[in-house]
Amino acid sequence: MKNWITLMLLIVTSFSALAQTGQVQGLITDENKITIPGASVLIEQLNKGAISDFNGKFTLVNVEAGTYTLVIKYLGYSEYRQQITVSPKQTTNLNIVLTEQTTELDEVQVVSFGFGSQARALNTQKNKQNITNIVSTDQIGKFPDANIGDAVKRIPGITMQVDQGEARNIIVRGLAPQLNSVTLNGSRIPSAEGDNRNVQMDLIPSDMIQSIEVNKAVTPDMDADAIGGSVNLITRTSPQGFRFSATGGSGINLINDKRILNGSFLLGDRSKNNKFGWVVATSYNDTQFGSDDVEAEWDDEFEYNTGEQNSEGEDILQELEVNPYANVSEIREYQIQRVRRSFSANFDYKLNDNNTLYFKSIYNWRDDRENRFRLEQEILDGEDISVGDFSVDADRNLTAFPVEAKRQTKGGIDNDRSKNTRLEDQRMQNYSIGGEHLVNNLQLDWMASYSKASEERLNERYLEYESEYGVTFNNNANKPNFTPSNTDESDFSLFEFGELSEENQYTDETDFNALVNFEVPLHLLDKENGTLKFGAKTRLKSKTRDNDFTEYSPETDDLEFLGNIPSKDYTRSDYSAGSQYQIGYFGTPEYLGNLDLYDADLFESEDKPDEYTTANYDVKENVYAAYAMTNQNITDKLSFLFGLRLEHTDVDATGNEIVFDADGDYLETSPVTSKNNYTNILPGLHVKYDVTDKTVLRFAWTNTIARPNYVDIVPFKEINNEDEEIVLGNPDLDPTTSMNFDIMAEHYFSSVGLLSGGVFYKNIEDFIYTFQYEDADGYEVYQPFNGDKANLFGFEAAFQRQLDFLPGFLKNLNIYLNYTYLKSDASGIRNEDGEEREDLNLPNTAPNMFNGSLGYTNKHFSLRLSANYSDAYIDEIGGRAFEDRYYDEQFFLDLNARANITKQLSLYVDVNNITNQPLRYYQGVSSRTMQMEYYKTRITFGLKYDLFKK
Repeated sequence: MKNWITLMLLIVTSFSALAQTGQVQGLITDENKITIPGASVLIEQLNKGAISDFNGKFTLVNVEAGTYTLVIKYLGYSEYRQQITVSPKQTTNLNIVLTEQTTELDEVQVVSFGFGSQARALNTQKNKQNITNIVSTDQIGKFPDANIGDAVKRIPGITMQVDQGEARNIIVRGLAPQLNSVTLNGSRIPSAEGDNRNVQMDLIPSDMIQSIEVNKAVTPDMDADAIGGSVNLITRTSPQGFRFSATGGSGINLINDKRILNGSFLLGDRSKNNKFGWVVATSYNDTQFGSDDVEAEWDDEFEYNTGEQNSEGEDILQELEVNPYANVSEIREYQIQRVRRSFSANFDYKLNDNNTLYFKSIYNWRDDRENRFRLEQEILDGEDISVGDFSVDADRNLTAFPVEAKRQTKGGIDNDRSKNTRLEDQRMQNYSIGGEHLVNNLQLDWMASYSKASEERLNERYLEYESEYGVTFNNNANKPNFTPSNTDESDFSLFEFGELSEENQYTDETDFNALVNFEVPLHLLDKENGTLKFGAKTRLKSKTRDNDFTEYSPETDDLEFLGNIPSKDYTRSDYSAGSQYQIGYFGTPEYLGNLDLYDADLFESEDKPDEYTTANYDVKENVYAAYAMTNQNITDKLSFLFGLRLEHTDVDATGNEIVFDADGDYLETSPVTSKNNYTNILPGLHVKYDVTDKTVLRFAWTNTIARPNYVDIVPFKEINNEDEEIVLGNPDLDPTTSMNFDIMAEHYFSSVGLLSGGVFYKNIEDFIYTFQYEDADGYEVYQPFNGDKANLFGFEAAFQRQLDFLPGFLKNLNIYLNYTYLKSDASGIRNEDGEEREDLNLPNTAPNMFNGSLGYTNKHFSLRLSANYSDAYIDEIGGRAFEDRYYDEQFFLDLNARANITKQLSLYVDVNNITNQPLRYYQGVSSRTMQMEYYKTRITFGLKYDLFKK
């Protein structure tokens, strides 16, 4: 490979040097010296063109010597024309400033869906060869979002899974997070999650990112692990002039009336000789919030002890036909402090007109301090339920039964970092160096990057007390609740000591990426326009999880009863799920954090390897890729891009298997190692037809993959004797592959807007699901398997524009709408009896998604009401349809307002989650709640200052 690339480079360079041609390079900015991406650049006499990149740069090579007219077109800006002279074997360098088109549009304040950001996004999208959505976060006056997930969730076809009220996992075109990729400046972002490849979008502040590019049909020069799509986050680049921006604000979380603090600043400039550019940025957000959470598990089988014994002296259990009932009920309260910090420093240096080097870096650090209080009530095993312990009404509803109740406090040690909470320390860092070079007609760029993501949870403590008593069940499927039958028996002070534990968890993933791209003229069908691009990339990845778990037994009677220790009643009358959920008393986090567990006179410690060793693993995954593609113009309206990508993957995984003795006690841990490799050949074709200069038709045929989650390919075996469950890895899993077809039509309005619609189809093979079955000992076994095939059909439509054709003040209204529909089917999924199920959609695919926004913007003020909806979908496949878990539909409503105090200073107010949308799961049918977690509304406000020196 290396020798072949060197030979190609020598041949291309040698032949290029003979031609009496020159090159044209340029940088396009607006009046504020903010770069203009996606501009159409054309040498009129030669009909030879290019598109400016995300940094506003463009390059035209192999231009015959002479004098020409250069024309630049950009929606929302006046057409630019300039006479240029091209000399042989020389590069003509241009600095171009575009001006906004009309005075009326000049007065439109740039807001989230305002003119400036739409112009950048839509022009880039329009001129891309592939199907793409672009969001520009530079100069858009956007209110400070909590994270980058909030910034992308309004893009057509995108919705987000929430965690603690913030957008975390990205869903593209209804496809699950593990079927999509997230990259930073083109390099895959590592994941701090121990169980999957999902990138935590709530880890990255939105104000640290310059542009967001969503590729729904990838090209051969992009990583292929993007069945749903690829989201590329582009960090801020050096401005072309001095820029200073700062934001400071506060707010309140209505779930606990706790404060929010946020601030950020950006500073950048270029040297006087314009060679060296730099920009530094930092962001800080500190919020104290929480959530109210109710969970349940459902069963439709019930048995009790008849009190009689068989001939072998075993209790005789009798099954009773009953309607589905909640056999487990949990009431939870979370108290959280989330501190998010981010720092970025980016530099570029122009060696000469044809050579530029750059360095980019970003460091994200998030602390989550959490206390959780959980009241769990679970029905007793049938052998422990006597005839008089339960009741069933005439409609076969189980109305009363005995439960084992547990009151658990979750916290951490008392120090300056943990502060008696469970501290989750997540970090993601990325450092990259690269260069862009022009050697005669050869364009060459390269990059090397190092990335690391980690999650550390030290000294995580749990204190649990237990009791048994009878409860009545309300048989309300939507809001299930258990009520103690006898308050004396359920008195918190009588709960007995159950378990005290401390655990440490650490996960990290490191990536090293190196890539090189070459691009040369290749005119197959058009004497002026055509290129050949080829290159290679290496990604070396390693992931490690290292956990431990220790149980502590008190040597004294001080902890014997919950009533003996400092406790607090956490019941609230304004509990979001309803005042009927009475969570009650728990040991305080301060008491738990100050226990001296390491004093042997007070506590006896016992290492519990069966609790953690099977979760520990080491995985090394190396991906070697090469590609070649050509972009050709058939006519001045019709063009195509065709290419081939090859990716070879090597995987080494080491897990653990626990060995038990004849009595079922832990004996030893045995490491287990597996190796796997596979090669994917992935052709692709993109066709673009410009019906007019504002109307575009597109077709794409692509082939993509999704690699299995790390934990799924680790050869481990985890046995949970208490819950009678076994979890297995599967090192023989194949990657999921998909053949994709897309057709899209787009019309762009002169007033900066878009009307688009299209269909897409995906033929997916070897998708991964969790097979659930019962073994000979009655244990539930969970293991990932490849399904057979799945088909997915979708429709996507979007409309956005300023309604400037309306009279009077109504012309300041702007509207943003998009809708995505999905229909899928899957084969090869088997139930607990080994029979194929025919009633399932592809897991984790939402059938309907909608985004809408109605805004009003004038010179002094802007107001926007935004809605985001995603439909319910199957999230986890059970052993049978009754056990399937679904992620419920969700509807978010947000309100944003901004007032301009001066040209540089503005005031913003942001109201999120007006609808108090809960995170909700249900089991089997939508009325049967498994989880409903509420976050209430969040209000933020503050000042933003932005200064440009022209």
